[in-house]
Amino acid sequence: MDRAGQGDAVPRPETGLSKAEGSAPDQRDEGAAERAGQADEAAAPGGPAGAGTAEPEEAGGLIPGAAEDPQETQVRRARRRRRTRRVLLGAVVLLCTGALLIVGTGWYAYEHYTGRVDRIPNVFPTNVPAAAIPAPSKGGQTFLLVGIDARSDLPTTGKGAKAPEWQPGAQRSDTMMLVHLPADGKHAYVVSLPRDSWVAVPGHGSAKLNAAFSWGGPPLLIDTVQRLSKVKIDHLAVVDWSGFRKLTDAVGGVDITVDKTVSRRNGAGMWDAGTHHMDGDEALDYVRERYGLPRGDLDRTHRQQNFLRAVLNKVLSGDTLSNPLKAKRMLDEVTNSVSVDDSLSNGALRDLIWGMKDVRSSDMAFMNAPVAGFDMIKGQSVVLLDGNGTSALWEAMRNDTMADYVASNTLDRLGNKVS
Repeated sequence: MDRAGQGDAVPRPETGLSKAEGSAPDQRDEGAAERAGQADEAAAPGGPAGAGTAEPEEAGGLIPGAAEDPQETQVRRARRRRRTRRVLLGAVVLLCTGALLIVGTGWYAYEHYTGRVDRIPNVFPTNVPAAAIPAPSKGGQTFLLVGIDARSDLPTTGKGAKAPEWQPGAQRSDTMMLVHLPADGKHAYVVSLPRDSWVAVPGHGSAKLNAAFSWGGPPLLIDTVQRLSKVKIDHLAVVDWSGFRKLTDAVGGVDITVDKTVSRRNGAGMWDAGTHHMDGDEALDYVRERYGLPRGDLDRTHRQQNFLRAVLNKVLSGDTLSNPLKAKRMLDEVTNSVSVDDSLSNGALRDLIWGMKDVRSSDMAFMNAPVAGFDMIKGQSVVLLDGNGTSALWEAMRNDTMADYVASNTLDRLGNKVS
């Protein structure tokens, strides 16, 4: 037999394939295209694993010289659209997840810090004659802010309290302020009640206002203030001098401007005229001073207001709020130092904070209650409140018209010059 006629049976070592196995060029091209199509299909997002045969067009390449099938073009375009949609959907999911994390973090902060505020039970008076209980105000809320001075390093308020908030005869309220928050949430009005104000204390006759706290704690003080003003006290907040000092240090100290050089009775030397950067101990010394001041107790209340304004300026500054460590330390000290009545729930406290979120110290009016003069009664130096002036003030609080009252009356307001 002619060997040339046996070529089909002769091995082809250069390819390893016989003609019987399909050595034709078109068959080899189709096999390569098929394998390429399978690899591309398996790699494509959402492509079927181990897909069967794939046409060369689906594998991303056409057979040279072959015409493009319009149907296959539509298939590829549809696949690209699906991929694009998946990418966009993934981006949206990531954005939504980030937004939820931010909201969740904010909610956690609200829950965490409002839950840390200590609550004082049984602060409101009981067994009070109906005629002595004021009607609710027509708008807004009124807080009684009390600063107590136990003359002790043991904190009496907040989560870190080691001494009771009140013991008969042990503490007097050196700071008493009515804080009215109007319904519009745009302003705040802080009215200091001089501690030496001569008032009627239920069950005790006439005495200095701060004696009410010493004799009967929060219930007697609230009862006394409500009978004096006919303004319903919605909530009570108490801070002691230990908390005062820590709060000042937590915000990195405060800048206080002293208008005139005055003696420093509680410390050494003088308070020189000018701006002082005070730490907690210095601020405590500053607000406690009263004997070296030209107007005594009235200048002392303005010092207290001046300090609060300085702290608020620092707390609400971008430097504090934009620094997570500073903000956390400040919030920790605020919640550790302040106690409120137990009727102020976490939800109500969150609503209050949210409602006042845009208020800055420039939106707050600080003032003393109208005073008629000073006197000596039973061997005590006392402050006499102005009945006519306070009557208009209390009415404005009850009617939630403090803005009109401030605009139309000459008041002993806190200014930029403080002794």
